[in-house]
Amino acid sequence: MNSHEPLDRRSLALAALSTVVEWYDFTLFLYLATVLSRVFFAGHGGVLTTLAGFAVAYLMRPVGAMALGHFGDRHGRRATLLASMALMSVAMLLTAMLPTAAQAGPAAGVMLLLLRCVMGFAVGGEYTGVVAYLLEGAGPQRRGLVTSLAAATSEVGGLLAAGVSALTVSLLPPAVLDSWGWRLPFLFGALLAASILVARAAMKESPEFEARRAAGTLARNPLGNALARHRAGILRGFAISALGSITYYVGITYVPVFLTSSGSLTEAQALRMATWAALAVIVVTPFIGLLSDRVGRRPVLVGLALLCAGLPYVLFHLLAGASGTAALLGAVVLAMLAGGVSAVGAVATAEQMPAEGRLSGLALGATTATALFGGLTPLLAQVLTERTGAPSAPGVMIALVAVCVLPVLLALPETRPKRRA
Repeated sequence: MNSHEPLDRRSLALAALSTVVEWYDFTLFLYLATVLSRVFFAGHGGVLTTLAGFAVAYLMRPVGAMALGHFGDRHGRRATLLASMALMSVAMLLTAMLPTAAQAGPAAGVMLLLLRCVMGFAVGGEYTGVVAYLLEGAGPQRRGLVTSLAAATSEVGGLLAAGVSALTVSLLPPAVLDSWGWRLPFLFGALLAASILVARAAMKESPEFEARRAAGTLARNPLGNALARHRAGILRGFAISALGSITYYVGITYVPVFLTSSGSLTEAQALRMATWAALAVIVVTPFIGLLSDRVGRRPVLVGLALLCAGLPYVLFHLLAGASGTAALLGAVVLAMLAGGVSAVGAVATAEQMPAEGRLSGLALGATTATALFGGLTPLLAQVLTERTGAPSAPGVMIALVAVCVLPVLLALPETRPKRRA
């Protein structure tokens, strides 16, 4: 394992805080799904069209992760993180300036989806870059805790998205919201991204990457090298990320859509509830990361997978007819479960690959799984719920993935660095 000096706290904090932006924007799209469906796709499929657009844009994540990951494994983490944040800033600003369907017809929806694809490309390189940077810059005995900050601060972005969405929907009359009010959350996101981009210029390069570059061990073709030499690590990262993605995107970000579609809560009520759920994730994530430093990655992942095999089915069944305190409790438990998997999954997936091919390996494994089990699953959950009439369908989806992934987790090599005597 690496013996370098850990990065200073400022550089680690700047890296971790940057995930606020990517998750703010991506979850904002889901939290405002019903509003955007009216503004951009009126009379053309509504919520399902919006969720389909989210899924299509998400498929750009592995493309961006591979392109920016290849660049990052050749030229450094810092340059990759600057490029991805610049792309996100531009994409969010242009989204806020888009014409609506009433102004431009179907072209408005097409432009929205194209900008979502740009955002997906940028986010693909962003999260893997941040996870690798935190892992490589942390002390060996604190890798789980420090890397989990990527998941925790991303949920700060989710919390911001839920809070800003809730305020926008609650305070503005429907006519104003559909006319121009929906632009405000995206303008806020663009300003947030630009501020992070400026601050990120002060970040230092990953010391582990610098050591590999100095030693001349960097691969000329990182993607090809990862595929040729680290297929097992890529597959393990895929499995871990599949569980983390479906629990997050079905268990957290899809829940407000589920509750409003089933008629349990209004848009404003569901978004306020999502805000509390996001806060719960922020609290639980560092504790799970710390636990993985104490007892190991494998036992924590196995325990969470067992919980995922049973709890979501029950919780979604209860959420369908719940309101008030019961809905809040169910959403918070689902969110904490998803946050726990994301926390330990961040460090576990990154540790499956050596530093010289880490971004490329994460792109091929973890990010590909996120595209399939993250971007597509809210749409699939909505379709299954509507067509079967079974409110527990989203919970069944999570359970199936947990059961399929469990054998991989049971055989997972422990990657937690051994404690010094």
